[in-house]
Amino acid sequence: MNYWWVNQNQTYKLEVDGGYMWSPKVNKNGGMNPYYDNMTKVKIGDILFSFSDTRIAALGVITSEGYSASKPSDFDAIENWGNEGWCVNVNYHELNNQVRPKDSISYLLPFLPEKYSPLQINGNGNQNLYLTSLPEPFAKALLDLIGEEATIIIKGLMPQDVIEVESDRIQDEIRQNNNLGSTEKQQIVKSRRGQGVYRTNLERIENSCRITGVSAKEYLRASHIKPWRDSSNHERLDGYNGLLLAPHIDFLFDKGYISFSDDGMLLISEKANKDVLSQWGISSSVSVGDFYDKQKEYLAYHRRIVFQG
Repeated sequence: MNYWWVNQNQTYKLEVDGGYMWSPKVNKNGGMNPYYDNMTKVKIGDILFSFSDTRIAALGVITSEGYSASKPSDFDAIENWGNEGWCVNVNYHELNNQVRPKDSISYLLPFLPEKYSPLQINGNGNQNLYLTSLPEPFAKALLDLIGEEATIIIKGLMPQDVIEVESDRIQDEIRQNNNLGSTEKQQIVKSRRGQGVYRTNLERIENSCRITGVSAKEYLRASHIKPWRDSSNHERLDGYNGLLLAPHIDFLFDKGYISFSDDGMLLISEKANKDVLSQWGISSSVSVGDFYDKQKEYLAYHRRIVFQG
């Protein structure tokens, strides 16, 4: 994924409430503007930092490519903008921890991009730009300042089709990585579907579905505890980062409707459909047995990031 910064002082509430961002195609003199042109360069699944009133006020996940659209009627009070513009659909979430970059400029300064930086060296916002791309190290530094809330929000904003697009992108990166051998690439890609070396490693640790008790391997899925897209290449092949689950249990676990405590108790999300769970014979009183210490490390991530407690 790529990272973007958008300045939305005048239009923040309109765009966040409306689930989009909009810019004219040209500046007030009719000339091209690189910050407006960036509206045509965003990709589905990219992450957006929304800057307003000196703070990063919201995070968003881009859910469409840029397309032509007339100026929204609510923008009529904004002068010097033409009627023809670019629009991008965005899933926004306003932050509880609205970071003020100026307060942490000493930490951010080494990461500031040399060109098209959204911040001045004194920490003030660069109001001459609208939408600009962010180098990954700078974006990661901003996410660190926001904290775990950022990870949870981004995960929650990602529609399933966007998650698949992002996983496809990661898979393509792996295939094009010249630092990996062809066999290693193949095994990492296979692990996305619970196949290859990853499944072999997992079957050395797990021998049945923890909830249904089914042990016939052909009826079980090799499910990553820490999702494949979030894992390092080592974690993608690590058998301890997995469980053998019946397909319907795999669905519940992958969507965060269930998880497990370190002592083996089944955890059920408040968002899970209790009627469905009852029809499937799933009870919160289930104890699924002990986990290895390495599995517990991955389960802690699942409970914190994936589980919809």
